[in-house]
Amino acid sequence: MNSLAPLNTVAAQSLCRGIVIPAMPLALTEDRKFDERRQRALLRYYAAAGAGGIAVGVHTTQFAIRDSTHGLYEPVIRLAASVADEIDTGMEGPRPEPLVRVGGICGPTNQAIAEATLLREHGYHAGLLSLGALKALTIDELIAHCRRIAEVIPLFGFYLNESVGGRPLPYRFWRQFAEIENVVAIKIACFDRYKTIDCIRAIVDAGRDHIALYTGNDDHIILDLITPFRFTVEEQVVTRRFVGGLLGHWAVWTRRAVEQLERCHAFAGGVQPDRELLALANEVTDSNAAFFDPQHGFAGCIAGLHHVLMRQGLLANICLLNEHERVSPGQLEEIERVSLSYPHLNDDAFVAENLEHWLS
Repeated sequence: MNSLAPLNTVAAQSLCRGIVIPAMPLALTEDRKFDERRQRALLRYYAAAGAGGIAVGVHTTQFAIRDSTHGLYEPVIRLAASVADEIDTGMEGPRPEPLVRVGGICGPTNQAIAEATLLREHGYHAGLLSLGALKALTIDELIAHCRRIAEVIPLFGFYLNESVGGRPLPYRFWRQFAEIENVVAIKIACFDRYKTIDCIRAIVDAGRDHIALYTGNDDHIILDLITPFRFTVEEQVVTRRFVGGLLGHWAVWTRRAVEQLERCHAFAGGVQPDRELLALANEVTDSNAAFFDPQHGFAGCIAGLHHVLMRQGLLANICLLNEHERVSPGQLEEIERVSLSYPHLNDDAFVAENLEHWLS
């Protein structure tokens, strides 16, 4: 592999502008077989809601799709690419901008290269590179691993919360990672203010202005999107902002997420004051606590999202590949509470109006 796989120009422009990228859950039947009809409906929902991209084969899709007992990684990647093609061309004409396709990559180098190659073959624009399984590697070994994968597909870096399988990644790692030529974006999902600032400072110090910052901090979504991060580099003040999000939280109530990102962009651009954004930030975080189950160490985070989608009719059940994973005690009541408390955050009416079409 002697040449880099460049990012599609239109996709690069979308990423830099900032878009909503839902982390796609996996649709299963009651006997835990791949439910292609419901998966298609879910992807159509995201596109209709205004999402600018999709993330497939990531944590929310369940890492277990890679297990030989399930063998679902390639089928899921392939189906999502096929549906994205249908959405991009559309019966009413092509979309102004194609869906940005981000595919999850994990595991040792050989596995990661194989996954990156598969993503590239199916037309994915970037690979979200998880390093959680490489806890024994040194920083230098991690960087070498990342450089190998970047030769295959543009990289979407990923600072994953340690509570759900991530590993500590200090300033030195991110400084070197940002210098990799084919890094196009970084998702910061460490759920930690200190680490978030360290990561952004490293990118700024590396001088890589083109790398788009995406929040994955589900406990701080709105505030991440409206907060300027300022650093002094060689006596010059440099300001960076999160431009969008790649979030499991945005896998539900996605139409409202698109509206929220638009408000944050307007606020950050100085177009209009928005005194309600701070209140909205707390409402979104409260909702996320219900979905992601931090009270039980995030044990119910994927099942919680499935429950919200099942309430709307997009999924038929909350079955996960691991039959022992389920919602935590009291979690359903919490989801019901936030649904009633913040009706302006859900898009139930939008889903009800279009569900039959998406399932057809």
